Amino acid sequence: MRYTTLGSTGISVSRLCLGCMSYGTPSWRPWVLSEEDARPFFRRAIEAGINFFDTADMYALGMSEEVTGRALREYGRMEEIVLASKVYWPMAPGPNMRGLSRKHIVQACEASLTRLGVDTIDLYQIHRFDANTPIEETLAALDHLVQSGKVRYIGASSGWAWQFARALGTSDLKGWSRFVSMQNHYNLLYREEEREMIPLCESEKIAVLPWSPLARGLLAGTRNALDDRTSTTRAANDAYAVGLYEGEKDWEIVDATRAIASERGVPMAQIALAWLLSKPAVTAPIIGATKMYQLEEALGAVDIVLSADEITRLEASYRPHSVKGHE
Repeated sequence: MRYTTLGSTGISVSRLCLGCMSYGTPSWRPWVLSEEDARPFFRRAIEAGINFFDTADMYALGMSEEVTGRALREYGRMEEIVLASKVYWPMAPGPNMRGLSRKHIVQACEASLTRLGVDTIDLYQIHRFDANTPIEETLAALDHLVQSGKVRYIGASSGWAWQFARALGTSDLKGWSRFVSMQNHYNLLYREEEREMIPLCESEKIAVLPWSPLARGLLAGTRNALDDRTSTTRAANDAYAVGLYEGEKDWEIVDATRAIASERGVPMAQIALAWLLSKPAVTAPIIGATKMYQLEEALGAVDIVLSADEITRLEASYRPHSVKGHE
């Protein structure tokens, strides 16, 4: 495994982050693994040197945090683990059970700490921006969590660059803890983040943590078409993925990825992840795995170095897309 720093912070994280949305209970989503089935993935990730794990309170409505916390405490050394979670989406009915108000953020963090079984969350992220709450209120609440020792660093996920820039500027003006990471939608099929968000992150030394690095399996070769809803259990039950990707040009990129993978004799997923890892702004793609070979393929991507010609071929067919992933 290779390591890098998390943005401008002093902590080291593995070049791959294991996303834990797939672990919790299948009663939440049919493709989610039970705790018993999820445990081998945590063990193998830690054995391979992954020290960075990302979950959220809304994943399996808290069960992902419980499963993640128990597995990491059993298989890892918590002083070496970098544990991330997120807040925003509804956890129960009621107007105060979602969003980024001070009330919800503080209550949600305390609940996450209990479920994770830790005293402090290393990286606490807003899962989306909240148009109904002043950013000053959100940032003050997050700074309160840092100052009280419940959170070490704060991050954000998927929004407009102007929102992120305003948040960073507000934190600087007020002397509050500022975001150190941006978890955004970024892969070979969706590169709109390269226009504004990623240059902003590079300028501000913000860690970029791409979600859906394999475009919901399209770049791993597990889906047969952009609108495929039958090839995998997740494809059949992932309503959010519908509409994320579009057009024949997207499939040309899938074909280019497949061709380069065939030439190298490696899985498609390794080429797609190696492309992300070649980008200077990218700290750690957030990988998901419900089958062990998926985790092994991701681990192998860390050692692949693409040539300039291969990168040109992968990028050649890209065309602008409408913005996806902020909702």
